[in-house]
Amino acid sequence: MLSQYQVIETSVIALDGTEYALTPDKKLLIQGDAAGFSGQMVGEALLCERTPENAVLLRTRLPWLNPVTLGLHTSAGFGDRLGIATPGHVQATIGTGVAPIFAQQSVRENSRTHRTPQNVVDDAMWGVFEMGWREAWGADADHLKHAADVAAFVKAGYTFFTIDPGDHVDDAAETDSLDILHTKAAALPWDVLQTTLVEMQTRYQTLFNLGALTLTFDERDVLKAAVKYGSAVAHTLRMAEELKTQSQGRPFEIEMSVDETGTTTSWHEHLYIASELIRNGIPFVSLAPRFVGRFEKGVDYIGDLDELEENIVGHAAIMRHFGNLYKLSLHTGSDKFGVYPIAMRHTEGRVHLKTAGTSYLEALRVMAAVNVGFFRQILTFARERYETDRKTYHVSATLDNVPESAHLTDEQLPALLDQFDARQVLHVTFGSVLDSFGEKLHRLLRANEPLYHGYLKRHFDRHLAAFRQESR
Repeated sequence: MLSQYQVIETSVIALDGTEYALTPDKKLLIQGDAAGFSGQMVGEALLCERTPENAVLLRTRLPWLNPVTLGLHTSAGFGDRLGIATPGHVQATIGTGVAPIFAQQSVRENSRTHRTPQNVVDDAMWGVFEMGWREAWGADADHLKHAADVAAFVKAGYTFFTIDPGDHVDDAAETDSLDILHTKAAALPWDVLQTTLVEMQTRYQTLFNLGALTLTFDERDVLKAAVKYGSAVAHTLRMAEELKTQSQGRPFEIEMSVDETGTTTSWHEHLYIASELIRNGIPFVSLAPRFVGRFEKGVDYIGDLDELEENIVGHAAIMRHFGNLYKLSLHTGSDKFGVYPIAMRHTEGRVHLKTAGTSYLEALRVMAAVNVGFFRQILTFARERYETDRKTYHVSATLDNVPESAHLTDEQLPALLDQFDARQVLHVTFGSVLDSFGEKLHRLLRANEPLYHGYLKRHFDRHLAAFRQESR
């Protein structure tokens, strides 16, 4: 039926006597039952713009275009700050057995890219449709901090909600005296936690046999865990209640993330967090602790991999202690190639990899290849914005280590995309760059989509290699 039209072959779907496809200029073409869709007739087919209304109706016709919950499968999240990266993400995911989250964006990222939760889901859905992906995929409302932000993500159809209670974590507990810990513990929101200080202390006065690992809590251990994370748990409970109210019975999954905090999450503290969430009936499927060492944006792990492996062994043992309830999450997971095999080996595949901004860096790599003058502009602007834009990120790049564009030849510029400091400077200034250069960047990427998607596939092939199902 649609053979007489120019279409993207991977997008062609025939179902119940109707055919659907995307045209090369990314419009929806329908031949057959097009009732309810808004568009113009072109011969015997209806040509439709990719409007939110048409997206909603297409999802009702083709249910695999809806994000779903993914459970304990090995999974990976792909951030897409430009809204056109999903085809490349799909290409990298095909054949790996990894459960993908193709729509993933935080409130902070939406604010900086001037996109909405609905924009992000719709963009991912059109990419899924374009590539003919029919397997399960998820949508992550990343780093949710406030109850008021929940409704927009629920309405847009998100299935995975990363609750970030980092503002409620008391890092000072790490060095507080025992007297101060007692005072702070007494002031915790015990009504929200549905327990008392005495009950909590009694609950952890036992030996926890975790297979090769055993944990005992002394008085300081239990008070420090409660003071450091008690209010964070309480905030997570409030956020979960808001999610339950907004979702009105629709399935959803929760991840709790405490990775963007100032101190490492100890094994005792992990056990405390998981125990309290479970005791309060929170259906969390993933937990992102703050591991030892440094997980920074866009660069490999900073620290001793042997120390990290020992750390992950303990966290994985605690996870298994609670049965098949949740998996460990690697946040700021881009480019941590030494970490992936360790995490897979010790979690036996119960791991979630979260990447965010490196799809944007691959877009800049395309610019360095096809329009080096434009890339020079972006680099100069990013250097000017870095000290301001870095304030909400855990990064350690210094501008002195990033050459000015005028000091490099055209041939030398692309190598900056592989240099530690330059990657971070370019990474965290994305919002400012998009404000000033977004329209031109989108236009050039649209003109070079196959190249961009090829770069993304190559980039994420490296990331997912350790997570493939046959590697388990």
